[in-house]
Amino acid sequence: MASGGTPIPAILDVDPGHDDAVALMMACGAPDLDLLVVTTVAGNVPLEKTTRNALRILSLIGRPGVPVAAGAAAPLERPLYTAESIHGESGLDGPEIPDPTFGPDGRGAVDLIAGILREAPEPVTLIPMGPLTNVATLLREHPDLKDRIARVSLMGGSVGLGNTTPAAEFNVYVDPEAAREVFGSGLPITMCGLNVTHQAGVGPAEREKLRSAGRFGGIVAELLEFFASTYEKVFGFDAPPLHDPVAVAAVLRPDLLTTRPIRVDVECGSELTCGETVCDFYGVTGKPANAEVGVELDRDGFFDLLYYSLRHL
Repeated sequence: MASGGTPIPAILDVDPGHDDAVALMMACGAPDLDLLVVTTVAGNVPLEKTTRNALRILSLIGRPGVPVAAGAAAPLERPLYTAESIHGESGLDGPEIPDPTFGPDGRGAVDLIAGILREAPEPVTLIPMGPLTNVATLLREHPDLKDRIARVSLMGGSVGLGNTTPAAEFNVYVDPEAAREVFGSGLPITMCGLNVTHQAGVGPAEREKLRSAGRFGGIVAELLEFFASTYEKVFGFDAPPLHDPVAVAAVLRPDLLTTRPIRVDVECGSELTCGETVCDFYGVTGKPANAEVGVELDRDGFFDLLYYSLRHL
């Protein structure tokens, strides 16, 4: 599965969250990814909990050398909206995960990312999997570092239906102003929206196979049992999508994701459609594309990559 080439330097920006936790494990287990730092943002649960959860997962898998820095505690312009109905009060309800063995870096998310970008010998890939507040703040405060960002592979938005409102996906809904700034930044963006992440649903068969993917595969399966129970209650099905790992897979194996160059604009004002990613699928506006938008996922290849990465932790 490994290419044998130079690992891709990357930064994960997360709001754990069950699928964020799986994405963190996947990123750490993949030989082709060099995880430089993890930053946290308020989203699925408040910042104190997302930061603690990131530290817990990295401690669990024995990666205390990966710096973790706390970022934005609230969206740019709005009150925080969270998702305890899906992820539980802690953000990682389900199996018992021990307390972290190390603490957060004192520099804060934006300062730490800026420092990494300046010092890295080559441009770095950003993989944001929560609200885009930290990324938008980085671009506001350090516009000179844009050329040090190789690509943004983000989980957010949708070509079609939302999961938080009929029109809006959670990450973009929480901070639509930040999402608008990121999509308008001119950076190369790969958007992994609900329309492709729902192709990575983890049903009972996949959860059973995870149990054979080493010790950490079993822990992932237990996390996803809780995730499945809340998806059953809220959405009526028990195959929760592994949203965030798709954004990691799109970096490790771009061939797994079929994309189209599309203009994506973010609605910030409408009461009915605030947070919607308006995807000009047929180019009717004449505006230039600003993102490679995922439209189809190689499901079998994605799960093979996930199992492989978990076995290599």
